Amino acid sequence: MLPDWYPPSSVFKYPAPQKGPLFIEIRVYNPMRVLPCLMLSTLVLLTACSSKEPEYTTEADLYNAAEQQLERSQWESAIRNLNSLEENFPFGTYAEQAQLELIYAQYSSGEPDAAIATANRFIRLHPQHRNVDYAYYMLGMSSFTKDKGMFERVMPVDTSKRDPGAARESLANFTQLLNRFPDSSYAADAKKRMLHLRNHLARYEIHVANYYFKRGAYLAAVARGRYVLENFPQTPAIPDALAVMVQGYYLMKMDSQAEEMLEILKLNYADYPALDNNGRFDQEYMYNNGRSRWLAYLTLGLFSKDDITGFDTRALYDPQFKRPDTSVARAN
Repeated sequence: MLPDWYPPSSVFKYPAPQKGPLFIEIRVYNPMRVLPCLMLSTLVLLTACSSKEPEYTTEADLYNAAEQQLERSQWESAIRNLNSLEENFPFGTYAEQAQLELIYAQYSSGEPDAAIATANRFIRLHPQHRNVDYAYYMLGMSSFTKDKGMFERVMPVDTSKRDPGAARESLANFTQLLNRFPDSSYAADAKKRMLHLRNHLARYEIHVANYYFKRGAYLAAVARGRYVLENFPQTPAIPDALAVMVQGYYLMKMDSQAEEMLEILKLNYADYPALDNNGRFDQEYMYNNGRSRWLAYLTLGLFSKDDITGFDTRALYDPQFKRPDTSVARAN
């Protein structure tokens, strides 16, 4: 007997060849019940067979296959073939170029740490290679994106508020590229990215100064403003750095130093939002994004509370206030 949980079936009775009224019960299962399962199994097998990649046996086949996959943005397949080429033909004709292509594929697939490791290894093994400047360039690109998650790569997130370690590392790598290869074909692009990184690091210092204002650490806020003036001149954060120092000195009752920095602010940025028509500095500007505090005063904070937002005038002074371009080219 079959188990009770088997699906319903058609039942036929045939007479047995023996004498007597004895019958044998034969169950013939309905094929329509099994057909969907058979079709699904066949589809899975066909899909598995069709997705199986061809095996490449020669160095040229591996490299050409990887090239085609890179053109089609099939990063995982390209990485697999490039790694296989390096493992099986470490001293072959395409070995060195394959390592450069691997850096590009790893970066493009969202694996900046792997790209950094491959680039460092290429620099160590081939310091005199004609395209070693590309490895330095990709070090800078990968360093800047290694701390970004998938969400940050898709959505416009203000990364200047995050830990600046990756930006500093990227700036150092681009600086090394320009020092070693000032005539590199990647030098012009590296300079543009360094400009963005300097602006990024300067803005981070302003964010920290704004945080110090919230904590009442006015001296520390002034120190951050001075750091921007000394280390990131000609960046869009300079007017905010001056405003930070003016505000901090006023709050510490150091009026002479505040007036000195205020004169510099008025001379260079007369249209700064915290300055009124007579050039006086509005010490209330750092509250509520520059909006009036009267509603908070009148309602005793019931309907509106004071919020120290600090200084951030990127929309006014930074024409590049947008997401940086992180697209890269392949090695020549």
